[in-house]
Amino acid sequence: MGALGPVVADASPKLPGISAQDLLAKVQTAKVDGLSGTVRSDADLGLPAIPGAPAGSEQLTEMLSGQHTARVAFASPDKARVSVLDNQAERVWTTDGKSAWAYDSSRREAVKLTVPEHKTAKPEKAVPSYDPQAVAKQFLDAIDPTTKVEVSGTEKVAGRDAYKLRLVPKTDKTTVGSVTLAIDSKTWVPLDVTVMPRTGNDPAVEVGFSSVSFDVPSASTFTFTPPQGVKVTDKKVPSQVGPKRVAPKQIEPKQLKPGTAKADDPTVIGEGWESVAMIRGAQTGRLTGNGPLAQLLAKAPTVSGTWGKGKVLTSKMVSALITDDGRVFVGLVTPDTLQAAAAKAPR
Repeated sequence: MGALGPVVADASPKLPGISAQDLLAKVQTAKVDGLSGTVRSDADLGLPAIPGAPAGSEQLTEMLSGQHTARVAFASPDKARVSVLDNQAERVWTTDGKSAWAYDSSRREAVKLTVPEHKTAKPEKAVPSYDPQAVAKQFLDAIDPTTKVEVSGTEKVAGRDAYKLRLVPKTDKTTVGSVTLAIDSKTWVPLDVTVMPRTGNDPAVEVGFSSVSFDVPSASTFTFTPPQGVKVTDKKVPSQVGPKRVAPKQIEPKQLKPGTAKADDPTVIGEGWESVAMIRGAQTGRLTGNGPLAQLLAKAPTVSGTWGKGKVLTSKMVSALITDDGRVFVGLVTPDTLQAAAAKAPR
């Protein structure tokens, strides 16, 4: 655990004093049976625009930039619904634990995913960018001995009293300057997450509730009936066959061996704020030619080292290294940190 800051005594709204250590323990174990509300997100990661990108391919970029509003609902253990409202269009992802729906009103298309009886749909996969608790967890997991943790005050979020828990990485290898979590004083659930870059005075990301209720939503909230005239595609999750796949774990570089990670399984190199995700088997050959991403990479600097040769893309928060041998390294770290991770990674 990192260095723990002082206890909050006087702040508005008035709340009992609490130490950073106690508040951190409460938020890390917070659990509610359900909640619903409206989430607004505002992101400016400094990602470059991709010229000539085809319609529909910008969805991920949209989530990582600009302002967005979503209606969300969650119910333990396996129900979730996220409805994103943008440009008079609606995108819905919902699951009742047995089946899941993805709907895009602008395309008039819906996909129904049926899950085998011995499995359940995973609500945490539902656009985590719009779940403050999921976003907060990503940064809470990064806490290490180099992290300063302090209670920096209190505030009102969505009409609820909240403590402010501030995380400050001490390492200069990350692009994250600080992360402030607004923690509900009753449920200990994160209501808002604000990420500041190491450079600049404006938040890179802020995701939080503008309204929230901790009543358990009704079961009908998670059902979906496609509007008339919408094209529906049915898909089924295949039953588990062959060896069970293990979720990627954070592995020390010295433990990595060639062939231990599949092409579509990310491997995490390093720890805490200096973590870098590596994906092998990326078909980087597709990045050549005249496509929009190829045009972007053509302007990116070429770097090389003992790990090989590649292109590095940077923004004020996100850095990515795309190597000629089909590996992709990405993280909230500096370009030098990416190359250091590449030097320790398996081929």
